[in-house]
Amino acid sequence: MTPHWRRPALFLLPPMALAGCTVTQTAAPVRGMAPVPVPYTSVGLERVLGQDAAGLTKLFGAADADVREGQARKLQYQGKFCVLDAYLYPKDGGEPRVSYIDAREPDGSAIDRASCVAALTRRDGGR
Repeated sequence: MTPHWRRPALFLLPPMALAGCTVTQTAAPVRGMAPVPVPYTSVGLERVLGQDAAGLTKLFGAADADVREGQARKLQYQGKFCVLDAYLYPKDGGEPRVSYIDAREPDGSAIDRASCVAALTRRDGGR
C-alpha cells in the first residue's frame, strides 16, 4: 500500500486545472451582443431635476413635444446629438416639477443624461 503522503491529491486537480484559465476582454464590441447599459445617476442633472415647465423653457427653449396625461406632463427636447424627455409630476398639490429624466441618441441608443442636458443647453438660441 502507498503511504498517504504519496497518494495523489485528487481534490487539488480541479482548482489546478482552472488556475491557467484567464478571461480576456476585447476593446471592440462583439456583433449580436447587447450594448452596455448607461449607469443611472443624477449627477449633472441638478439644473433640471425639480424644475417646473417655465424653468425648463428658460434652460432649453420651447419644448419640441408637450404631452399631458392627467396631472402628469412630459416635455421633450430634441437636439442634434440627443433627445431628452423630462417627466413632471405634481407633489402635495403643487405645480408639476421634473422628477424623472430619460435621454437617448436620435437613433434610440442610450446616452448619458447629463451629457444630453449639457448639449441641449448649448442649442442655438435655446433651440
